[in-house]
Amino acid sequence: MVDWNEAVSCSEVGDGGEIVDEDERPLEEDTKRSFPGPGAFPSGSDCCFMVVFQYGSIVLFNVRENEVESYLKIVEKHASGLLPEMRKDEYEVREKPTLNTWMQAGLDHITLQFLNIDGIRTIGSVLGQSIALDYYVRQVDGMVAEFTDINRGMEKTGTFTMDSKKLFQIVGKANSNLADVILKLGLFERSDIAWKDAKYAQIWEFLRDEFELTQRFASLDFKLKFVEHNIRFLQEILQNRKSDFLEWLIIILISAEIVISLYDLIKKSL
Repeated sequence: MVDWNEAVSCSEVGDGGEIVDEDERPLEEDTKRSFPGPGAFPSGSDCCFMVVFQYGSIVLFNVRENEVESYLKIVEKHASGLLPEMRKDEYEVREKPTLNTWMQAGLDHITLQFLNIDGIRTIGSVLGQSIALDYYVRQVDGMVAEFTDINRGMEKTGTFTMDSKKLFQIVGKANSNLADVILKLGLFERSDIAWKDAKYAQIWEFLRDEFELTQRFASLDFKLKFVEHNIRFLQEILQNRKSDFLEWLIIILISAEIVISLYDLIKKSL
Protein backbone atom coordinates (compact mmCIF):
# COMPACT_ATOMS: atom_id res chain seq x y z
CA MET A 1 0.00 0.00 0.00
CA VAL A 2 1.31 3.46 -0.92
CA ASP A 3 0.39 6.42 1.25
CA TRP A 4 -0.10 9.67 -0.65
CA ASN A 5 -0.02 11.66 2.54
CA GLU A 6 1.38 15.17 2.64
CA ALA A 7 -1.60 16.13 0.47
CA VAL A 8 -1.51 19.76 1.48
CA SER A 9 -4.16 22.17 0.25
CA CYS A 10 -2.94 25.75 0.53
CA SER A 11 -5.22 28.70 -0.03
CA GLU A 12 -4.78 32.46 -0.23
CA VAL A 13 -1.55 32.44 -2.17
CA GLY A 14 -3.23 34.95 -4.46
CA ASP A 15 -6.31 37.14 -4.34
CA GLY A 16 -8.32 34.67 -6.37
CA GLY A 17 -8.16 36.31 -9.77
CA GLU A 18 -5.17 35.56 -11.96
CA ILE A 19 -3.45 32.48 -10.58
CA VAL A 20 -2.44 29.90 -13.17
CA ASP A 21 -5.27 27.44 -13.77
CA GLU A 22 -4.37 23.79 -14.27
CA ASP A 23 -7.27 23.49 -16.71
CA GLU A 24 -6.26 26.38 -18.96
CA ARG A 25 -2.57 27.34 -18.93
CA PRO A 26 0.58 25.39 -18.09
CA LEU A 27 3.17 26.81 -15.76
CA GLU A 28 6.40 28.03 -17.29
CA GLU A 29 9.30 25.73 -18.10
CA ASP A 30 10.75 25.71 -14.60
CA THR A 31 7.57 24.13 -13.21
CA LYS A 32 6.89 21.49 -15.86
CA ARG A 33 6.74 17.87 -14.72
CA SER A 34 6.37 14.52 -16.46
CA PHE A 35 2.67 13.91 -15.88
CA PRO A 36 1.18 10.59 -16.98
CA GLY A 37 -1.88 10.82 -19.22
CA PRO A 38 -5.46 10.24 -18.05
CA GLY A 39 -5.88 6.72 -16.75
CA ALA A 40 -2.14 6.17 -16.39
CA PHE A 41 -0.68 5.04 -13.09
CA PRO A 42 1.73 7.41 -11.32
CA SER A 43 4.79 5.51 -10.20
CA GLY A 44 3.89 5.23 -6.53
CA SER A 45 5.08 7.62 -3.89
CA ASP A 46 7.97 8.98 -6.02
CA CYS A 47 5.64 11.30 -7.95
CA CYS A 48 4.78 14.79 -6.74
CA PHE A 49 1.84 16.72 -8.15
CA MET A 50 0.69 20.31 -7.83
CA VAL A 51 -2.78 21.48 -8.85
CA VAL A 52 -3.27 25.25 -9.12
CA PHE A 53 -6.65 26.97 -9.33
CA GLN A 54 -7.35 30.49 -10.59
CA TYR A 55 -9.37 31.38 -7.50
CA GLY A 56 -6.26 31.12 -5.33
CA SER A 57 -5.97 27.54 -4.05
CA ILE A 58 -3.03 25.19 -4.51
CA VAL A 59 -3.21 21.45 -3.82
CA LEU A 60 0.05 19.55 -3.40
CA PHE A 61 0.21 15.76 -3.56
CA ASN A 62 3.04 13.80 -1.95
CA VAL A 63 5.14 16.89 -1.26
CA ARG A 64 7.24 16.92 1.91
CA GLU A 65 6.61 19.69 4.39
CA ASN A 66 10.09 21.17 3.90
CA GLU A 67 9.49 21.40 0.13
CA VAL A 68 6.12 23.16 0.25
CA GLU A 69 7.59 26.66 0.37
CA SER A 70 9.59 26.11 -2.83
CA TYR A 71 6.45 25.00 -4.69
CA LEU A 72 4.51 28.02 -3.45
CA LYS A 73 7.26 30.36 -4.62
CA ILE A 74 6.86 28.92 -8.13
CA VAL A 75 3.18 29.89 -8.14
CA GLU A 76 3.86 33.32 -6.63
CA LYS A 77 5.69 34.26 -9.84
CA HIS A 78 2.40 33.93 -11.74
CA ALA A 79 -0.01 35.30 -9.13
CA SER A 80 -1.62 38.71 -9.56
CA GLY A 81 -1.49 39.44 -5.85
CA LEU A 82 -0.79 37.89 -2.48
CA LEU A 83 -2.91 37.79 0.64
CA PRO A 84 -1.27 38.68 3.96
CA GLU A 85 -1.98 35.28 5.48
CA MET A 86 -1.77 31.77 4.04
CA ARG A 87 -4.10 29.07 5.29
CA LYS A 88 -3.56 25.35 4.79
CA ASP A 89 -5.18 22.02 5.47
CA GLU A 90 -4.03 18.42 5.12
CA TYR A 91 -5.78 15.27 3.91
CA GLU A 92 -4.39 11.78 3.39
CA VAL A 93 -4.90 9.79 0.19
CA ARG A 94 -3.87 6.14 0.31
CA GLU A 95 -3.25 3.83 -2.62
CA LYS A 96 -3.89 0.08 -2.22
CA PRO A 97 -4.01 -2.04 -5.41
CA THR A 98 -5.34 -5.07 -3.49
CA LEU A 99 -8.42 -3.19 -2.31
CA ASN A 100 -11.62 -5.11 -3.06
CA THR A 101 -13.59 -1.98 -3.98
CA TRP A 102 -12.70 1.06 -6.06
CA MET A 103 -12.48 3.29 -3.00
CA GLN A 104 -12.78 3.00 0.76
CA ALA A 105 -13.59 5.84 3.12
CA GLY A 106 -11.67 6.29 6.35
CA LEU A 107 -11.31 8.76 9.18
CA ASP A 108 -9.53 11.79 7.69
CA HIS A 109 -8.35 9.76 4.68
CA ILE A 110 -9.52 8.00 1.55
CA THR A 111 -8.08 4.76 0.12
CA LEU A 112 -8.15 4.06 -3.64
CA GLN A 113 -7.15 1.03 -5.69
CA PHE A 114 -4.93 3.37 -7.68
CA LEU A 115 -4.43 7.08 -8.00
CA ASN A 116 -4.14 8.53 -11.50
CA ILE A 117 -4.33 12.02 -12.98
CA ASP A 118 -8.14 11.99 -13.07
CA GLY A 119 -8.19 11.06 -9.41
CA ILE A 120 -5.73 13.81 -8.56
CA ARG A 121 -7.81 16.38 -10.43
CA THR A 122 -11.03 15.21 -8.77
CA ILE A 123 -9.58 15.19 -5.26
CA GLY A 124 -7.74 18.44 -5.87
CA SER A 125 -10.91 20.23 -7.01
CA VAL A 126 -12.72 19.46 -3.75
CA LEU A 127 -9.71 20.25 -1.53
CA GLY A 128 -9.17 23.52 -3.39
CA GLN A 129 -12.81 24.53 -2.96
CA SER A 130 -12.74 23.60 0.72
CA ILE A 131 -9.77 25.76 1.66
CA ALA A 132 -11.00 28.66 -0.50
CA LEU A 133 -14.44 28.45 1.09
CA ASP A 134 -12.75 28.76 4.47
CA TYR A 135 -11.27 32.08 3.31
CA TYR A 136 -14.68 33.44 2.29
CA VAL A 137 -16.27 32.23 5.53
CA ARG A 138 -13.67 34.18 7.51
CA GLN A 139 -14.35 37.27 5.37
CA VAL A 140 -18.06 37.07 6.13
CA ASP A 141 -17.36 36.33 9.81
CA GLY A 142 -15.50 39.63 9.90
CA MET A 143 -18.56 41.47 8.54
CA VAL A 144 -20.84 39.69 11.05
CA ALA A 145 -18.52 40.74 13.89
CA GLU A 146 -18.53 44.34 12.63
CA PHE A 147 -22.32 44.51 12.57
CA THR A 148 -22.47 42.83 15.98
CA ASP A 149 -20.30 45.62 17.40
CA ILE A 150 -22.50 48.24 15.73
CA ASN A 151 -25.65 46.68 17.19
CA ARG A 152 -24.12 46.56 20.67
CA GLY A 153 -23.11 50.20 20.34
CA MET A 154 -26.64 51.14 19.26
CA GLU A 155 -28.01 49.23 22.25
CA LYS A 156 -25.94 51.44 24.58
CA THR A 157 -26.08 54.82 22.80
CA GLY A 158 -29.20 54.61 20.63
CA THR A 159 -27.26 55.63 17.52
CA PHE A 160 -24.36 54.60 15.28
CA THR A 161 -21.57 56.47 13.52
CA MET A 162 -21.08 54.53 10.26
CA ASP A 163 -21.35 56.73 7.16
CA SER A 164 -23.01 55.75 3.89
CA LYS A 165 -19.69 55.21 2.07
CA LYS A 166 -18.54 52.60 4.59
CA LEU A 167 -21.92 50.88 4.42
CA PHE A 168 -21.79 50.72 0.62
CA GLN A 169 -18.31 49.21 0.84
CA ILE A 170 -19.67 46.44 3.05
CA VAL A 171 -22.54 45.90 0.59
CA GLY A 172 -20.05 45.49 -2.24
CA LYS A 173 -17.87 43.15 -0.18
CA ALA A 174 -20.80 40.93 0.79
CA ASN A 175 -22.08 40.71 -2.78
CA SER A 176 -18.63 40.01 -4.24
CA ASN A 177 -17.98 37.26 -1.70
CA LEU A 178 -21.20 35.47 -2.59
CA ALA A 179 -20.54 35.88 -6.31
CA ASP A 180 -17.00 34.54 -5.95
CA VAL A 181 -18.18 31.44 -4.06
CA ILE A 182 -20.81 30.64 -6.68
CA LEU A 183 -18.97 31.64 -9.86
CA LYS A 184 -15.22 31.37 -9.22
CA LEU A 185 -15.28 28.33 -6.96
CA GLY A 186 -18.03 26.62 -8.96
CA LEU A 187 -19.16 25.12 -5.67
CA PHE A 188 -22.25 23.51 -7.15
CA GLU A 189 -20.71 22.44 -10.45
CA ARG A 190 -19.61 18.83 -10.70
CA SER A 191 -16.22 18.40 -12.36
CA ASP A 192 -16.16 17.09 -15.94
CA ILE A 193 -14.34 13.96 -14.80
CA ALA A 194 -17.03 13.21 -12.21
CA TRP A 195 -19.73 13.67 -14.86
CA LYS A 196 -18.10 11.22 -17.24
CA ASP A 197 -17.06 8.45 -14.84
CA ALA A 198 -19.10 7.11 -11.91
CA LYS A 199 -15.93 6.09 -10.05
CA TYR A 200 -14.72 9.65 -9.83
CA ALA A 201 -18.24 10.88 -9.09
CA GLN A 202 -18.11 8.60 -6.05
CA ILE A 203 -14.85 10.22 -4.91
CA TRP A 204 -16.21 13.70 -5.60
CA GLU A 205 -19.43 13.10 -3.64
CA PHE A 206 -17.63 11.45 -0.73
CA LEU A 207 -15.11 14.30 -0.36
CA ARG A 208 -17.82 16.96 -0.58
CA ASP A 209 -19.58 15.21 2.30
CA GLU A 210 -16.30 14.72 4.14
CA PHE A 211 -15.48 18.43 3.97
CA GLU A 212 -19.14 19.41 4.47
CA LEU A 213 -19.10 21.84 1.54
CA THR A 214 -22.89 22.04 1.26
CA GLN A 215 -23.39 22.62 4.98
CA ARG A 216 -20.60 25.19 5.13
CA PHE A 217 -22.09 27.09 2.20
CA ALA A 218 -25.49 27.01 3.91
CA SER A 219 -23.87 28.50 7.01
CA LEU A 220 -22.14 31.14 4.87
CA ASP A 221 -25.43 31.98 3.15
CA PHE A 222 -27.16 32.33 6.54
CA LYS A 223 -24.47 34.74 7.75
CA LEU A 224 -24.77 36.75 4.53
CA LYS A 225 -28.52 37.02 5.11
CA PHE A 226 -27.76 38.40 8.59
CA VAL A 227 -25.38 40.92 7.00
CA GLU A 228 -27.99 41.80 4.36
CA HIS A 229 -30.65 42.36 7.04
CA ASN A 230 -28.34 44.70 8.97
CA ILE A 231 -27.39 46.55 5.80
CA ARG A 232 -31.05 47.22 4.96
CA PHE A 233 -31.73 48.34 8.53
CA LEU A 234 -28.80 50.76 8.59
CA GLN A 235 -29.61 52.03 5.10
CA GLU A 236 -33.09 52.94 6.31
CA ILE A 237 -31.62 54.81 9.27
CA LEU A 238 -29.19 56.71 7.02
CA GLN A 239 -32.03 57.50 4.61
CA ASN A 240 -34.17 58.78 7.47
CA ARG A 241 -31.26 60.91 8.67
CA LYS A 242 -30.92 62.37 5.19
CA SER A 243 -34.67 63.01 5.01
CA ASP A 244 -34.63 64.69 8.41
CA PHE A 245 -31.72 66.86 7.34
CA LEU A 246 -33.52 67.91 4.17
CA GLU A 247 -36.71 68.66 6.10
CA TRP A 248 -34.82 70.86 8.54
CA LEU A 249 -33.03 72.55 5.66
CA ILE A 250 -36.37 73.34 4.01
CA ILE A 251 -37.73 74.67 7.30
CA ILE A 252 -34.67 76.90 7.74
CA LEU A 253 -34.95 78.21 4.17
CA ILE A 254 -38.65 78.96 4.56
CA SER A 255 -37.98 80.67 7.88
CA ALA A 256 -35.23 82.73 6.29
CA GLU A 257 -37.56 83.71 3.45
CA ILE A 258 -40.25 84.75 5.94
CA VAL A 259 -37.75 86.82 7.92
CA ILE A 260 -36.54 88.55 4.75
CA SER A 261 -40.13 89.24 3.67
CA LEU A 262 -40.99 90.70 7.07
CA TYR A 263 -37.86 92.81 6.96
CA ASP A 264 -38.83 94.16 3.54
CA LEU A 265 -42.37 94.95 4.76
CA ILE A 266 -41.11 96.74 7.86
CA LYS A 267 -38.56 98.67 5.80
CA LYS A 268 -41.24 99.83 3.32
CA SER A 269 -43.60 100.89 6.06
CA LEU A 270 -41.02 103.19 7.65
